[in-house]
Amino acid sequence: MKKFFQEFKEFALRGNVMDLAVGVIIGAAFQAVVTSLTDNLLAPIIGLFTGNNLDYLTVQVFGAEFKYGAFLTSIINFVITAFVIFLLVRGMNRLAGFGKKKEEEAATTKKCPFCFTEIPLEATKCPNCTADLPDTGAEPAKT
Repeated sequence: MKKFFQEFKEFALRGNVMDLAVGVIIGAAFQAVVTSLTDNLLAPIIGLFTGNNLDYLTVQVFGAEFKYGAFLTSIINFVITAFVIFLLVRGMNRLAGFGKKKEEEAATTKKCPFCFTEIPLEATKCPNCTADLPDTGAEPAKT
């Protein structure tokens, strides 16, 4: 049982788990801010054009009340949250790539002109067909 709790402790205190927990907590707090923005600012502004608050828009069908205004408010919350998260991830990706130059990978092999197999760039004799290779100006490998 002691080993089980030790494994759980290692899992729970691992860096990624803690980062995820912090992200979830901050995400929940941010969602509360977006919900407040939508409920307290955007819905009343839209309500100016519809005659009442967006949250209270309903339709009656065979005695059942459908609150489509609350649904639209939830969609607006989702779109705002998704857009802000997109901007954050995009910004973080740009920061992560900032200062990194695109490194062009230098060729490390060449094809033998006689047997067309891949050989090291520094080779002067093909190990497959034993042909002497023309000098390409490559520096021989230093050992």
